[in-house]
Amino acid sequence: MAKSFKKLRQKMSPEARERVDRRVRGTLLEMTLQELRQKVSGKTQVELAEFLEVTQGAISQLEGRHDILLSRLAKYIHALGGDLELVARFPDSDVRITQFDHDDEESAATGT
Repeated sequence: MAKSFKKLRQKMSPEARERVDRRVRGTLLEMTLQELRQKVSGKTQVELAEFLEVTQGAISQLEGRHDILLSRLAKYIHALGGDLELVARFPDSDVRITQFDHDDEESAATGT
C-alpha cells in the first residue's frame, strides 16, 4: 500500500526534511531558462515576449545563450514572477552580492 508523501514527510526528522529540501532546491537550480519558464510559470515564449515588450525570437535567443547580462536575466526572472539574487559561494560561507539590487528602481528615479 502506497503512503502519501505528506505522511512520510511528517514522520521524518527535521534533519531529514532539511536534506530533502536542499535536494529539491538543488534540482531547481539545475533548470535551464526554458525549463524554468515552462515548469514554473507555464508561460509560452510569446506570452513572455509580450510582457517584456520584445519579440518571441528575442526570448528564444535569450534562452539559448550561455552568456547573458544580469539585468536581462533579472527582467526575465521577474516576468516569470520571481526575483533574482546573486550569491557567491565560498568554502567557508556564502555571500549575497547586493550591488545589483534595485537597479531598475534607482534608474527610474534618476532617469538613467
